Amino acid sequence: MTSTPKKSRGLGRGLSALMSDVATDVAPQSTPKRPDLVVPIEQIQPNPDQPRRSFAQGPLDDLAASIAEKGIIQPLIVRRSPGGGAGYEIVAGERRWRAAQMAKLHQIPVLVRDYDDTEVLEIAIIENIQRDDLNPVDEAAGYKQLMERFGHTQDKLSQALGKSRSHIANLMRLLTLPEEIQSYLISGQLTAGHARALIGHDQALQLAREIIQRKLSVRETEKLAKKGPAIKKRSVPGAPVPKDADTVQIENELSASLGMKVTIDHPAGQDGGKMVIGYKSLDQLDDLLRAFGRLVV
Repeated sequence: MTSTPKKSRGLGRGLSALMSDVATDVAPQSTPKRPDLVVPIEQIQPNPDQPRRSFAQGPLDDLAASIAEKGIIQPLIVRRSPGGGAGYEIVAGERRWRAAQMAKLHQIPVLVRDYDDTEVLEIAIIENIQRDDLNPVDEAAGYKQLMERFGHTQDKLSQALGKSRSHIANLMRLLTLPEEIQSYLISGQLTAGHARALIGHDQALQLAREIIQRKLSVRETEKLAKKGPAIKKRSVPGAPVPKDADTVQIENELSASLGMKVTIDHPAGQDGGKMVIGYKSLDQLDDLLRAFGRLVV
């Protein structure tokens, strides 16, 4: 007998239920929840699929100092270890777990939830999206993951997460920018407003570097994107130099007179150069030689 597959959760009620835990984790100043357990810290492991890989050291130090003084106010959300061991895996609250280790705590309050792998990943992404200090690229990547991995639409995400649809759409467009520009967004050298003005621009990278160098505002960036970069591209060694109008006209007149393609290469500042005449057949070559009065028999 085949087992019945688990019914997929719809976004609305399903995500709303997940959001109840996430909201508590993201806003620790809210009314503390009573923990289900107090667990030895060594029995807790981070989620290996946690999408957030970097934790700023400064805020982490501040959190560790606060925990050392007041303890952990909001319990972490965990599930029992998927491998069937005695420990627990973090669903939400990895920053507090890291800070608790720095503060040398031996035990941590937790809320135990029975979430599957899909729900754990979904919560981790939502938790990161709701962070105030999240950079726009990581936030956009979170929306993209929720849409691609879980089939959520921008409209449904907008309703469930309390974000406008235009906010979600505009942030996701940032992911079309070159990786170097995205790195400027992650580091804070550019804002999302700066970057939006560069989307689809054929000189976006050059403009981004100029914006940073000149410390332009978003309004100034929008104007710059319309007229193009003020910092000109350096000439590439060996790149062809545009021909002057007189040389082009001589080429055209000779080509019309001979009925063959004539190319003149006359480097600027030099007396000499070369002229190339292309012929398509031996008959054309004979005609050319006659024209020069040097017929070869």
